[in-house]
Amino acid sequence: AAMKQTKGLEGDKKSIIKFEFNPKDGIDNPALSLAEDIDGEGVGQPRFYLLSKGSTETFGFCLHEELGCQGHILRQLELGGQAQRRGLQDGDRLLQVNGQFVDHMDHRRVVQKIKASGNQVLLAVLDADSYEAAKALGQDLSQMLPADIRPRLCHLTRDKSGFGFTLSGPEGTKGTFQLSVRQGGPADKAGVPPGSWLLELNGASVRNLSHAQLARKLKQSGSKVTLLVASSAVEEFYRLRGMRVPAALADTSWLPFKARELHMVKGPAGYGFLLKEDDCRSGGTGQFLWDVDAGLPAEQAGMRQGDRLLAVNGESIEGLNHQETVLRIRAHADQVTLLVIDPAADEFYQSVGFGELL
Repeated sequence: AAMKQTKGLEGDKKSIIKFEFNPKDGIDNPALSLAEDIDGEGVGQPRFYLLSKGSTETFGFCLHEELGCQGHILRQLELGGQAQRRGLQDGDRLLQVNGQFVDHMDHRRVVQKIKASGNQVLLAVLDADSYEAAKALGQDLSQMLPADIRPRLCHLTRDKSGFGFTLSGPEGTKGTFQLSVRQGGPADKAGVPPGSWLLELNGASVRNLSHAQLARKLKQSGSKVTLLVASSAVEEFYRLRGMRVPAALADTSWLPFKARELHMVKGPAGYGFLLKEDDCRSGGTGQFLWDVDAGLPAEQAGMRQGDRLLAVNGESIEGLNHQETVLRIRAHADQVTLLVIDPAADEFYQSVGFGELL
């Protein structure tokens, strides 16, 4: 009888949720999924995990492409590693990296996305059986995921009547501020969603501020202010899963300051620029682009003197020395894609504490 019983449980494994509490991680991110039970269709719901690691650690899993299997498959979950402790399972299929759908993407690009994410990454996965079932049913997997799960970084310039938003929050509580946005005002133009929640002001969390303290800080910031905001849908997404909204995943596409991607094909005289190592304004060293020759591929691609190099062929160069960076650029003999940022934009990101976002 005992044998039979365990067998019964075995077949039922899918509806049993294992949740281990790890004191070191805190309760910030229980691996909660709202619809963990497999419903009648035989297709479960995507599960979301926010993984954080130290700079010398790994996330504790490998991503595989396997013959005869579709999708990006999680394998080799390290015993006691980040991924396993959070509740990721061997064979899970990766659907989303930091809010971006990846199931249809080239495998190498997906691996690069995870690497480029640094020490924190938000993954959406689907268990193997549900993935196979959804594919067999011809379901559009991207439709199973929320469209937007990233907070926004917005840069506002005051007009005659202010920044174009008002703040409200429950009486006597700290750190909870909702924004009403005036149509056509600076906040609206800068991409602040109506009814969104304020997370950071000029790079600093507002979690411990009273209403009066926040009003004072807004006054002090003069004619320009940078807000990190979460729309009510984004805020609800994290709240329901017991997670904090991760500032590190901010969507920066609304900012007037951009990193630029330069794609260059080597000409007879090379690319036409020099790479020099130098100190960054933010401390640390960086790789900078100088001596950009007129009329050669680098200049034609839009390179400017003093640009700082952030990534080569989609992979961040953080932590690489000069020699290693040069080797990365030379890895493909005749072409390269560089992600660069000009000094003014670089300074802006450092000033709001978002240097690592780049």
